[in-house]
Amino acid sequence: MNNSCFSQFQLIAAIATTPQAAKILQPLSKSIKATLYLPKSVNWSEEAHIYHESTRKHLISIWDKYQAFIFCLATGAVVRLIAPLLKDKSRDPAVIVIDAEGRFVISLCSGHQGGADKLTQLIAQQIGATPIITGASCGLNLPAIDILGVPYGWRKGEGNWTRVMGAISRRETVQVIQEVGSTLWQEHLPDQHSFYFGFPESQESITPKARIWISPTKRKFNPDSNLPKVQWHPRVLWLGIGCERGTSKKLIETAITTTCQKYHLATEAIAGIATIDLKADEKGILELCKSWNLPLKTFSAEALKQVEVPTPSAVVNQEVGTPSVAEAAAILASKEGTGKREQGTALVKNKNCFLTDVLLVSKQIFKLDHEPGAVTVAIAQSELEYTGRTGKLYLVGIGPGSLEQITPAAKTAITEADAVIGYSLYTNLIKTLFRPGQIIESLPITQERQRAQRAIELAEWGLTVAVVSSGDCGIYGMAGLVLEELQTNNWDGKTPQVEVFPGISAIQAAAARVGAPLMHDFCAISLSDLLTPWEVIEKRLQAAAMGDFVTAIYNPRSQKRTQQIIIAQQIFLQHRHPHTPVAIVHSAYRQDEQIHLTTLEKMLDSSIDMITTVVIGNSNTRNYANWMITPRGYLGFEQQNNQ
Repeated sequence: MNNSCFSQFQLIAAIATTPQAAKILQPLSKSIKATLYLPKSVNWSEEAHIYHESTRKHLISIWDKYQAFIFCLATGAVVRLIAPLLKDKSRDPAVIVIDAEGRFVISLCSGHQGGADKLTQLIAQQIGATPIITGASCGLNLPAIDILGVPYGWRKGEGNWTRVMGAISRRETVQVIQEVGSTLWQEHLPDQHSFYFGFPESQESITPKARIWISPTKRKFNPDSNLPKVQWHPRVLWLGIGCERGTSKKLIETAITTTCQKYHLATEAIAGIATIDLKADEKGILELCKSWNLPLKTFSAEALKQVEVPTPSAVVNQEVGTPSVAEAAAILASKEGTGKREQGTALVKNKNCFLTDVLLVSKQIFKLDHEPGAVTVAIAQSELEYTGRTGKLYLVGIGPGSLEQITPAAKTAITEADAVIGYSLYTNLIKTLFRPGQIIESLPITQERQRAQRAIELAEWGLTVAVVSSGDCGIYGMAGLVLEELQTNNWDGKTPQVEVFPGISAIQAAAARVGAPLMHDFCAISLSDLLTPWEVIEKRLQAAAMGDFVTAIYNPRSQKRTQQIIIAQQIFLQHRHPHTPVAIVHSAYRQDEQIHLTTLEKMLDSSIDMITTVVIGNSNTRNYANWMITPRGYLGFEQQNNQ
């Protein structure tokens, strides 16, 4: 399996102290690229790192090297091993415990910020175990408030996180004041939650027990207040920088922090730096971007001078060819690339002209004694936050409909994704795989292209998005459409990243339920003419019938399209015996599954609809003891035909 679902947790250490535990952890470690550690007392011939000291001493030596630890050991023993090493939940690694038989996966330590809860769910899907998560937010099906903004690139601010999370766990009213940033998380909360959004019409209407601010403003909270508060800072502030050649990093840094303090803006809310392309190699700017881990956007003088600004400069215009660098660059950066906004649940391109109303702070000029150069700072606010993440698209086949028929890799991808998009019937089938806080968007069956576009939009923004299809996503599924849409967008093949997770197709599921009809050459043909002209479909039916292919027919009949299956039968009767075996499989592996073994001449006597797969045998296919068999030829055609 590709390791992308677990890449956020690297590096991972797995520790076993018995051969049985090693048998559980060895294949898991290989699939998720964890380092497996075993004591020398375990007689083990497979790949592993052997340690010779005690497990306690060994754990001390590697504790600071890994982001996550997976133990296959008694929970009490793990508690005693890790207790002296724990510092605080913002720094501790994720600690996971798997029982000796591999039936349960327990999130033991650092469930939220360390990611143990999420890692527990992923490992459980990977090995087919039951996840055990004891955190209150998971029990309430709510996103954990201390990691709420992580998918969107938000930065945590100050506040009493413990008291606020305590209020949430007690289901007390918690006021949320969100001034900026994505509201997707609000739209996917469970019906029963205790959040109150915005300000009440009167002070008497609600009495919150805690408050959450989501804002670019930096607020100072009294830690002893009766109303605990916390703050998240979405990265919506773009800083335009203009400077003299040779301006130091210290001066630029001072200018930024001073400006943010003056206007009560959080430096955590900074999305990035913007300037003229002449400054793309400016040492002070580059050093600051590296130190603060900020992206740098540069614009040509021609682009900058198109932007109307409040304080243009004739001197700057004469020197660099534009009347504004800092203000114009800040405005352009806030609109360009991340210049999208939310309307309902959709992200759409902002087609408005560039307006100065996004400019929060007009240009501020700074100089310092004993520091070379001068710097100008302006700040604009984007409508959509910068996530700082590379998005991913998981194209996932969920099989015929039963959870047992979904591959572990596909289950893991669905659980790991920030967002899951699919036809409502399919998302309902897999809802037990979802995590609290995930974005689940279900679109109607006819909106395949909208699903693909929406998934790409979210992935380009920086989210990990799972696009689910029944059967195999690459067989009449969403994989091809998503890749076509990416090609239309001039995708570079890298961003967003794409991974395809195959599933059991409808033809495989139907065949498995009736025996072995696909043992010789076969093909699949859809009778839906929404995307393919009927003349082309009819030509393919003729070719399959003449070529003696075992043929699986998808989408055989809808409420409005009733004649195509009749024509298909007539075509095959021209080339096959009327007694040719046919399987009619409705909803394979689902609760309303129906199976009929019949013949070509009688196939229309059975109920056939859009979720039925029709399998027509070839000239050698036979029914035997209620099983459908297509000989491969191992026994010789003469012997087979005499049976």
